[in-house]
Amino acid sequence: MTLHETAHPAHAPGIDSTWTFETTARSLTGRRPVAGGVIDAIGDTPLIELSRFGAARGARARILGKAEFSNPLGSVKDRIAWGIIRAAEESGQLRPGALIVDITSGNTGIALAAIAAGRGYRTKFYLGDNTSPDKRLLLEAIGAEIVPVPNSLFLDPEALDLLFLRAQEENPGAFIADQLNNPANPATHYATTGPEIWRDTSGGVDVLVAGVGTGGTSAGAGRFLKEQKPALRLVVAEPGDASVPSEEVLYPEEIDGVHKVVDVEPEQLPGNYAPELVDEVIGVEASEAYAAAREVLHEEGLLVGPSSGANLEAAARLAQRPEHEGTTIVVILADTGERYLSAGVFGPRPAGDSGPGVPDGAGGSGPERR
Repeated sequence: MTLHETAHPAHAPGIDSTWTFETTARSLTGRRPVAGGVIDAIGDTPLIELSRFGAARGARARILGKAEFSNPLGSVKDRIAWGIIRAAEESGQLRPGALIVDITSGNTGIALAAIAAGRGYRTKFYLGDNTSPDKRLLLEAIGAEIVPVPNSLFLDPEALDLLFLRAQEENPGAFIADQLNNPANPATHYATTGPEIWRDTSGGVDVLVAGVGTGGTSAGAGRFLKEQKPALRLVVAEPGDASVPSEEVLYPEEIDGVHKVVDVEPEQLPGNYAPELVDEVIGVEASEAYAAAREVLHEEGLLVGPSSGANLEAAARLAQRPEHEGTTIVVILADTGERYLSAGVFGPRPAGDSGPGVPDGAGGSGPERR
C-alpha cells in the first residue's frame, strides 16, 4: 500500500478522491531549507481558501485568509518585531545586553520578547491591566518584565504620549521600540506582506481587509498593493461604539488589537496609520467578532483571535455586496485563537474570572486593547 493510500482513504466520506500530497502547497517530494533560527521562519504565510465560511454567508466574492497565525510566535506581529529589532541593530541603537521597552499588551510584546531573548536583549513592557491571562503568562514565561497600566488611563486622548514619556524617563538608555510610530513597522509589511499577497494571488487580489492595531499592516501592505493595482480597495475593520472603553464602562467586551479610527482624536491614532490609503471603514462589535472567530473554527477548522474575527465579519459583509461579485477578498488573520481561550471568545470564562484585569463584579469580559 502506498503512502497516498494509507494517508487518504479513497472512499472516506466528504473527501475529494483526487487529493494527493503533490496537490498541496508544499509537496513531500520537495525540500525546504533548514531555518537558521526563529527569524528565518517569519513570514511567507499561506493564503487559505475560506469557501465554507463564505458559502454560509452567501458570499458573491472569493474570501482568502492570510494565515499570519502560522508565524513562529503566532501572529502578524512577528514580522514587525523582527523588522524593528533588525533596523535598530543596523543603526547601532541596539547593543549586546540592551533593554528593549515598549507599550504593548499584545502580540508585539510577545514577539519582541522572544526574538530579543534569542539575541541577548532584555525586555520590559507597559501593559494594560485588561491584558488576557494567556498573553501575560506567555510574556512572563519568556522572561519579560511587566509594568501594569490601568485601563482607565486610555480614556485620556494623550494617554499614549504620556505613557511613552514615562517609559523614557523610567528607562534611561533603553531602546524604545515604539511600534505605533516606528517606520520599520509599515516598511516591513511593504517589503513582505504585500508582495506575498500579490504573488500568491497572481495579482488577482481586489480587496484587502485589515484591522488597525499599530497601523502598519494596512499602511505597508496596502500601499504596496495599491501601487501594483490602483483600483484595489483597502478596508479597515474598527470596533463599534459598544466595544470601546468609556467612563461608564471601563471594561467592555473588546476586540484585541483593533482600534477605532473614525471619530477619535488625532493623537489617539497610531503614527503609522495611513488614512489616505483607506477606502472604507466598517464597524464591528466585539460580539460579532467573537462569533465570526467561533464560526471560522467550526466551518474551516481555523483557530484565530477576535481581531481576525472582526476582519472576517467585515469581509463577509463586503462579499455579500453585488459590486463584489467574482472578486477576491484577502483577509488578514492576525493571530492564533489560543491566546484567548481564557478570555471568553470561544466559551465561558473559568469560574470566578470576570475578565482580564477586571475585579469580580466590575463587568467587562473582552480581551485587551493593544
